[in-house]
Amino acid sequence: FGSSLLCCGFKRLSLHLAETLDYIQAMDQTEKAFQKQDAVFIGSKRLLGKKSSKRSMRYWRNVGLSFATPKEAKEGNYVDKKCPFTGNVSIRGKILKGMVISTKMKRTIIIRRNYLHYIKKFNRFEKRHSNMAVHCSPCFEPKEGDIVTVGQCRPLSKTVRFNVLKVEKNQIFGNPRKVFMLF
Repeated sequence: FGSSLLCCGFKRLSLHLAETLDYIQAMDQTEKAFQKQDAVFIGSKRLLGKKSSKRSMRYWRNVGLSFATPKEAKEGNYVDKKCPFTGNVSIRGKILKGMVISTKMKRTIIIRRNYLHYIKKFNRFEKRHSNMAVHCSPCFEPKEGDIVTVGQCRPLSKTVRFNVLKVEKNQIFGNPRKVFMLF
């Protein structure tokens, strides 16, 4: 009698471990620390007689301001706590546009914002630009020359205060740094 109860306990434990392993495999584990979404509890016990759904639990939300949540954010496997769609970051303040000029950092891109500065003495404008570091969620894959819409959020690092909300594909031919375009 005792051995059958022990065996039943092992079965229950192995079913729970299998479900937990399914969730772990669903999330991208590329770091040394275990990556999980804060809003999803993975330690829940499975009730006897209930079938578990194969679809992994995933937290995502709408950031508002009529920006659509990307399909990759809803169905993807990445874990990013600084993502406005799946993480703990709210968009508030300014909404800006810029051109991507560098994607060499991990989850951070550099955008270039062109503008005109008026010189009163000569009654003319001069071209100026400013570069800005922006956090880019893994649900987007921007290339150099793409036009991105970014929204202001809390400071994410020493230089990053904006988050990518939308990417418009490449409209620039040649070197994106040389082209002066106002958005």
